[in-house]
Amino acid sequence: MKIAVLIPCYNEELTIGRIIGSFRALLPNADIFVYDNNSIDGTAAAARAAGVEPRVETMQGKGHVVRRMFADIEADAYILVDGDGTYDAPAAVFMLSRLVADRLDMVVGRRRSAQSAGAYRAGHALGNRLLTGAVSLAFGARFTDMLSGYRVLSRRFVKSFPSLSQGFEIETELTVHALSLHLPAAEVDTPYYARPEGSTSKLNTYRDGLRIGLTIVKLLKEERPFGFFSTIACLLMGGALVLAAPLLLTYLHTGLVPRLPTAVAATGLTILASLSFACAVVLDSVRHGRLEMRRFFYLRQAAPDYQATALVGRSPQKAAQA
Repeated sequence: MKIAVLIPCYNEELTIGRIIGSFRALLPNADIFVYDNNSIDGTAAAARAAGVEPRVETMQGKGHVVRRMFADIEADAYILVDGDGTYDAPAAVFMLSRLVADRLDMVVGRRRSAQSAGAYRAGHALGNRLLTGAVSLAFGARFTDMLSGYRVLSRRFVKSFPSLSQGFEIETELTVHALSLHLPAAEVDTPYYARPEGSTSKLNTYRDGLRIGLTIVKLLKEERPFGFFSTIACLLMGGALVLAAPLLLTYLHTGLVPRLPTAVAATGLTILASLSFACAVVLDSVRHGRLEMRRFFYLRQAAPDYQATALVGRSPQKAAQA
C-alpha cells in the first residue's frame, strides 16, 4: 500500500525536522511531502536537513496548500498532519490501521490534551465545541472534533473532494464532504501536545472562528438549501403576520386599513417569504442532482484494495514502542 504523509507548513522551523523524523521511523516506506506556504523562517532548510525537499505553494492559506497536495500527490492512503508538532506521530499507525481494517474513507484524530496546560487553549476548545455542534445539528452528529488537523484519508476521498476553501476552514469542508455523501468514517482519540517554546500558533481565535462560521453557513446553504431557505421564509412570514395581525383586527371592526405603510410592509414580507420558499424547493432539486453527480464521481474512483499488513490492530502504545 502506497502511503503519503502530507505536511502543510508555515513558519515551522522548530518542529518540521522532528515531525519528518518521527514519521520516517514509524512508516519507513511512506512518502513524506512538505509544502511550504511562504515561510519567512528556516522551515525549508530544516526540511531539507531532515531529508525532504519541500514543495512550495505561493497562495497563502492552508486551504490552498491542501488543495494543491490533493491534486499533486498519488497514493492509496494519505496522512494529513499539521507541521506544528502538536500531533502524536505514533497515533497515525493506529489511524491507518483503522482505515484499512474497516475500509473507511476518513479517520479523524480526536484531540485529547496530553499535558496539564497549554496544549488546548480554552478559547479554541470552546469555539471547536460550538462549531462542531453547529455542523452536527445541520449535517449529523458523527464527529466531535471537527477542526482536528490530523486525518487519514483514502484515495477515493482525496480524489473526489471538491476543495474550495482558502484557510483553516478546510477541516470544516472535509468534514461536511464526508457527512453529505455519507462516507464511511470514524474518530479515534489521539494525544495533543502544546507547541514547543518559541513556536506560535497561526490560528486567530476570532478571525478564523468567524471565517469557519461563515463557511458553515455557506455549506448549509449549498448542502441543505430546503432547510436554509425555508427557515428564512418562516421568519419573513412570521414578521408579516406580526405586522398584519392588528391591521386585520382593525379592518374586521371598522372596514378600514388606517396604516397603509404597515400593510405594504406586511405584503412585501409575504411576497419575500413566498419567493424564499420557492427558492427552497427549486434549489433542493438542484442539490439532489449535484449530490448524485458527486456520488457518481466518488464511485468512479477505484475502490481501495488494502492488503493486510502488520499495522492492522496495533494500538498507539504499541506503535510508539515500535
